[in-house]
Amino acid sequence: MKLFTALTVLAVAAAGPAFAEGKCATTAKSKWQPKSALESQLQADGYKVKQIKVEGGCYEVYATDKTGKRANMAFNAETLEKLDNAEAGEN
Repeated sequence: MKLFTALTVLAVAAAGPAFAEGKCATTAKSKWQPKSALESQLQADGYKVKQIKVEGGCYEVYATDKTGKRANMAFNAETLEKLDNAEAGEN
């Protein structure tokens, strides 16, 4: 039974990062990265940025990818880390 419990704990711990969603910035706006840095990063990745909005401590991006497909993404405004939830700042 102890082996089963240990294996269960290991399986949950290993899967943990796969479920991490990231968070919006909680720091002062003076510590945030500029929107222009995010826009440059996205353009280098082949996106055409339509709009970047501030939602909570996140940048919410409306863009199109290389094929013209719409993309709605959210990024932590301080680290520019892409978040799993495109509406992260609205929660």
